[in-house]
Amino acid sequence: MRRRLTALAVCVAAVLAAACGGDAVALPPPLPPPPPMHPVPGAAGAGDPYYPDDGNGGYDALGYQVDVRYDPPSGHLDGDTTVTAEATQDLSRFDLDLRGLDVHSVEVDGKPAKFSREKAFELVITPPAPIRAGTVFRTRVRYGGDPAKTPHDGGSENGWKHSADGGAYMVGEPHSAAFWYPANETPRDKATFTLTAHVPAGWTVLSNGREGPPGTWTEVNPVASYLTTIAIGKFSVDRSTLKDGTPVVSAYAPGVEGRRAVGDRLPEVLGFLTAEFGPYPQSAAGGIFLNEDVPFSLETQTRPTYAKWADLPTLVHENAHQWFGDSVSVKDWSDVCLNECFASYSQWLWAEREGQNLDDRYRAAIEITRGSTDFWAQKLVDMGQGHEFEGVYNKGILALHALRREIGDPAFAKLLREWPARYRHGNATWSDFEAMATRLGGKNLREFFDTWFRGTKLPEDADLFPGSLRS
Repeated sequence: MRRRLTALAVCVAAVLAAACGGDAVALPPPLPPPPPMHPVPGAAGAGDPYYPDDGNGGYDALGYQVDVRYDPPSGHLDGDTTVTAEATQDLSRFDLDLRGLDVHSVEVDGKPAKFSREKAFELVITPPAPIRAGTVFRTRVRYGGDPAKTPHDGGSENGWKHSADGGAYMVGEPHSAAFWYPANETPRDKATFTLTAHVPAGWTVLSNGREGPPGTWTEVNPVASYLTTIAIGKFSVDRSTLKDGTPVVSAYAPGVEGRRAVGDRLPEVLGFLTAEFGPYPQSAAGGIFLNEDVPFSLETQTRPTYAKWADLPTLVHENAHQWFGDSVSVKDWSDVCLNECFASYSQWLWAEREGQNLDDRYRAAIEITRGSTDFWAQKLVDMGQGHEFEGVYNKGILALHALRREIGDPAFAKLLREWPARYRHGNATWSDFEAMATRLGGKNLREFFDTWFRGTKLPEDADLFPGSLRS
């Protein structure tokens, strides 16, 4: 059907021909054609010299939408994960990290993509057309299998484990996420995280961030992939809020309900840490208390995961990580002292709050370790791959207390607050920390840092007993 134009419509249509008494209006010049693309494969690693195959290049992960269905009796997991990312170069192909599980299909922006598996955990994806730099794109991966059967390296890389109540849990450092969903597994590339988990009736799912409908969790702050988690079990769950309205969800596996005496002190602990480090940086709080003899507890973001032996100092340590390690994350694992040295020293700060004299404790520790070449041989920075988690929990505490006495309490207190504020929800390096400590301390600290953090021998007395420690 054709309609007759109204006078107004005719006038508007005639503007370009100088009708209706007006001058002609020129159309804007056409946009220039986009520059030619030069697509190349994204790097198969993110650049950490200790773990050169970890992570990937060519894109910046923005968010993970993870949907899993888990059957506790069989241990089978089916996954459907969408990774939203922005291309940082013209991409002909790119990688995600995924360990063990079978990939059924891959789509990029809704269209089937070719894929292959390379090395131990590279999922190599070739999109149906090259992706231009600056483009936001979505990659959907469907996969499945028994994640508990995927090999892991042991130690702090715990992998997917069956729990005592028949459920499952996932913790690991530096590798965790790729055991159960495809990710850019490097702390250099933080992203938001949403989990929807489907489990049989009677089972409860715990994860990061804020709780939604059953089995749904959302962390709106960027999170390093190894700090995401899932725990499926017969938990008893306590819910409350902090004074500022931050939701608190803590869960206790069967057999560790007695840990509530520890977990219930979380508001007190967070209040203390906030006074030391500045505003709590996370969207939620709580804890996952397992009945598992894991050799470590882990600072999974917003909701640390605790082994059954975890005590109050462990609660302090893992929640200090919400500032040091979770909000401010390392770029390279050689700088892990930025995480662990500070979380460990927070336990001393708590002891000081309880009335302990830290200078006396420090001197006693020096006397115990003075003759141990093995203790002092542990480097705290650039310690070498495989040695990241050796000295940072003990020598690291002494090094930070010595730094505190070297620059004085006012400067050290500023350092504890300015560091997590300056790099909130980002990444930082040890060089960044040295620069800030030097600026706030108002003196050249190069020799001090070389001796304590890069050195392999007992420091000379001038560095071993700085400030008030000399008396």
